[in-house]
Amino acid sequence: MKAIGTTRPRPITDSSALIAFDVPEPTLRPRDLLVQVKAVGLNPADAKVRASRQPEDGKPSILGYDAAGVVVGVGSEVSLFKVGDEVFYAGQIDRPGSNAERQAVDERIVGLKPKSLTFAEAAALPLTAITAWELLFDRMKAGRDEDETLLVVGGAGGVGSALIQIARATTNLRVVATASRPETRQWSLDLGAHAVIDHSGPIDEALAAAGERAPKYIASLTQTPKHFSALARAIAVQGVIGAIDDATGVAVTELQYKAAGFVWEVMFVRPVHQTPDMIAQHNLLTEVSRLVDAGAIRTTLTRNLGPLTPQSLQEGHRLMESGATIGKVALDGI
Repeated sequence: MKAIGTTRPRPITDSSALIAFDVPEPTLRPRDLLVQVKAVGLNPADAKVRASRQPEDGKPSILGYDAAGVVVGVGSEVSLFKVGDEVFYAGQIDRPGSNAERQAVDERIVGLKPKSLTFAEAAALPLTAITAWELLFDRMKAGRDEDETLLVVGGAGGVGSALIQIARATTNLRVVATASRPETRQWSLDLGAHAVIDHSGPIDEALAAAGERAPKYIASLTQTPKHFSALARAIAVQGVIGAIDDATGVAVTELQYKAAGFVWEVMFVRPVHQTPDMIAQHNLLTEVSRLVDAGAIRTTLTRNLGPLTPQSLQEGHRLMESGATIGKVALDGI
C-alpha cells in the first residue's frame, strides 16, 4: 500500500522532507481495526515528530495521527466495531501513522464518525477533542455544574477551539478565551466563549481590566513559559493550571501560596502505556460524535488541502510550523 513519511529529520523547506513509499499491509493485533483512511487532520505534533524522528535503519516511518475512514478488517477480539463502520480517531505515537492508504488502530481509541460530517470535517476533531476533554475532566478535574471560570489560553488553536465548545456544551463554566488578532477573537466568540481577552500583554492584567473573576481552571495551550508568571498571579486560590505544550523552566513554586496545582495533558499516554482505562478515549469520542450530530459541537476544520500527497502534506506541515493557523487543517485520503 502507499504511504507518506520520512527517513530522517529534515526541515520542512527541504523538498524531500516528506516522501511517498510502498509498505506492506498492516498486521492486526487482536483488538485492532484495519481502516481505509479517507481523510487526515494535521496538528503541531505532526510537524514536531517529522522534525525529530529517527527511523530505524533509515527505513521510512509513516507519520500522521488524526484520521477518519471506513473499517475494512477487524482483529480476532474486536467487539466495538464491524466492517463497514465509519470511524474517526487520533491513533498513537508509537505505531505507524495515518498518512497511508490503510492503518491498524486499537478499537479502544476509536469512535464512530459523526454522521453529519464529511470525512475531512471529522478528521479535524479527534486529537484536539481528546486532548481538550482529558485536560478539562481527567487532569484538571473540572466539575460540570460548578459556577467557576475556565480560562483558555490560545482559544483559536486546534485544542482551544475544541475546549471552548466542549466546556460550553457539557458544563456550566464561564469560558474566557485569549486571542490577539481580530479574526482569532471572533473565532473564539463564534465557538461559544463568553468573553475574549488579549494575551499579547500580561494575562492577569487583561483579566482584571475585563472585570473577570480569578479562574479556577486555566488551560495553558500555547507559550506556557512566557505566560506562566501571569497565570500564577491570575489563578484562583486552590485552582489548577493544565498545560499541553513544553513548559520547561516554569517556576511551579509560584503556585505554592495559593495551594494551586499544575498538571500535564498528553493524549497519547493511555494508548502508549495500555492503561486499564484506555477505553475512555473510545467513550469520549462516542460522546463527541453524539454532540456533533446533536448540533452542540461543530467541526473546527478551516482548510482542506486536497488529496494527500508529499507536496500537499508538506504545505500542511509548513502551516503547522507557522503557528498562525485558526482551527484545523485536513487533507483527503491518498
